[in-house]
Amino acid sequence: MAYTYDDQNIFAKILRGEIPNDTVLETDHSLAFNDIRPQAPIHVLVIPKGKYVSYDDFARNAPDAEILDFTRTVGKVCEMKGVEADGFRAIMNAGAHGVQEVPHLHIHILGGRPLGRMLD
Repeated sequence: MAYTYDDQNIFAKILRGEIPNDTVLETDHSLAFNDIRPQAPIHVLVIPKGKYVSYDDFARNAPDAEILDFTRTVGKVCEMKGVEADGFRAIMNAGAHGVQEVPHLHIHILGGRPLGRMLD
């Protein structure tokens, strides 16, 4: 079962300014902010400002300008946080099997320490 977009999800509320966030970078189409429950010394979420549930939804339906902005924002965040030298993990979860908790596309950028294997 695919998720449908819920305007009341936490990221939609952050984008509307109803919930504060610790902004790392904001562009015309994207917002990057520090995770409130970091799983690594560096843990930034990057979200598009558009209403996309998952990466496949975004890749199919977002205009080119939004896709380019989101992709470049991820790159800028990695540069700003200095994770390029030692490496980082970028994670996007989708749907029930991907354990997606918020039905709004988001990518986790994690770094600052060895992260171990992702799956066994």
